[in-house]
Amino acid sequence: MMEKNEYAPALEKLYNKSLMLETPSEFHPILHFYFLDTLAHIDYTICILSYNILSPRNMMNMEYMRWRIDQEKLDDRKIFPGFVNWLKNEHPENFEKLPSIWKEIYDTDTEPEYRSFRIAMQRVERQPLPPQFFLKIVDEMYDKNFLKSLYRDASLGTLIETYRTTLK
Repeated sequence: MMEKNEYAPALEKLYNKSLMLETPSEFHPILHFYFLDTLAHIDYTICILSYNILSPRNMMNMEYMRWRIDQEKLDDRKIFPGFVNWLKNEHPENFEKLPSIWKEIYDTDTEPEYRSFRIAMQRVERQPLPPQFFLKIVDEMYDKNFLKSLYRDASLGTLIETYRTTLK
């Protein structure tokens, strides 16, 4: 990492977060996967901006990201993008409470996407995302109310089950 890397505070903020007061094993399985997956995309994007591409950190991240492609297809995990768009149309109040990264990446009406595992907010993006962007989305992912909604019997947990019934 460069000595005065401007992304170091974002990495530090991400790595200092904890789920110690939560019980992730009781999160809804699909929401749990996408929660961790989003953290991995955040980590990957910050790390490629902070470290040499062939650093051990980036090489480990690339291995995880390749693995997660297959994991995303397991069970009902593939319903998540549709679920986010269903929330937008059927439960806009719940959609608005989602972290902005989920709203941006999975909303079919927006441009952002994971491009080569990196968070890209525009299709043609020449400049890296500013460090402040990462500070904001890390805070959103660890927002107490959001975390509480991830449990099986909580708001998002029950809504994703409702959405699943609409697919049958």
